[in-house]
Amino acid sequence: MDAPSPQAAPADNPARLILASASPRRLALLQQIGIEPDALLPADVDETPLKSESPRELARRLARAKLAAAQGALHLHAHGAKSWVLSADTVVAVGRRVLPKAEVPDEAADCLRLLSGRQHRVFTAVCLLSPKGARRERIVESRVRFKRLSQREMSGYLASGEWRGKAGGYAIQGLAGAFVVKLVGSHSAVVGLPLYETMALLDGEGFPVRAGWSAMA
Repeated sequence: MDAPSPQAAPADNPARLILASASPRRLALLQQIGIEPDALLPADVDETPLKSESPRELARRLARAKLAAAQGALHLHAHGAKSWVLSADTVVAVGRRVLPKAEVPDEAADCLRLLSGRQHRVFTAVCLLSPKGARRERIVESRVRFKRLSQREMSGYLASGEWRGKAGGYAIQGLAGAFVVKLVGSHSAVVGLPLYETMALLDGEGFPVRAGWSAMA
């Protein structure tokens, strides 16, 4: 699934909800709960961890940076008072070691070898900017245990290409779901957006989260 092209909201028709992400997974998760962003605004931020930065703090910092980048790009003060901006970031870690978003097979293979037969943690931070300028955030920690992977399983997964661009080199909502022995926490957060917490943030700041539900009947 390809992400729709980012759109800026015209000044005379401000977007109600702006998703500061090009992730098709986050878009699909919002659509799953009946929320359709009016615009996508990917934020290009440096995701390199800072020295001694914990995985939790990295997720928080990157989500905040994406929100700030989207806010600056949109010049919200010139686009009306009825815009909410939502950002998120997901970090996969083994201990304090942050796993990369695998872009080449060697990176993905290293991730799979590290995750095989052990537990890892997934941190997803969500940030929201309300029309009144209020900033709210949540961080969700989930624990995932993989089965011990055989060389055949790793080779097959690498050949699928599903790992490309995924934090930790896997997508739990895809083929790699067959590797998961146990998950404690939020499945949607591991995918990329914790739905319960996101709904609570939006609802708490006055966004009409259930406005589209009747159209889904």
